[in-house]
This record gives sequence, structure tokens and C-alpha cells, in this order.
Amino acid sequence: MNDTNGILTQVREVFKASFEVDPQTVSLETGPSQIPGWDSVGHLSLASHLEQAFKISLDVDEMMEMENVREIVRIIHTKLAARV
Repeated sequence: MNDTNGILTQVREVFKASFEVDPQTVSLETGPSQIPGWDSVGHLSLASHLEQAFKISLDVDEMMEMENVREIVRIIHTKLAARV
């Protein structure tokens, strides 16, 4: 699953699990200000859920870059592509 839409679909499910939001409300433009609970603690929870869902490991720099859903999808796409 290396395509952006497939990654976005799974990221939406992770947001649902992490923040109890409707996955359909999560878009590439979604950032912390639109998601209740996406604060520093929520960010760590989100990162942990993403690592489990995609079977990846995120380093500190990558976590800092996760400023919106577009960046999250980009980082995951890069990680998955590097595995092939």
C-alpha cells in the first residue's frame, strides 16, 4: 500500500482511534487546530498509533514534521517506499 489515497484512508482510521473523530472529517489540510485533543500528549498518542498501524518507527524529527495530515501521509509514504 504505497499510494497516497490508501495511506490517507488508513491515517483517517488512526485519527478515529486516537481522537474519536469522524474519519471523513480528516483531510490532507487537517491540522491540530481542527482536532480536539491533538495537543502535545495527543501527538505522541497519534504517533504511536501510526507506528502500530503502518508497522513503522518514527524518529523525533519525523514527529516534529507531522504538523498536518499532508505531512503525516508524506512521511509514511516515504517510510513505506524505503522498505521496498
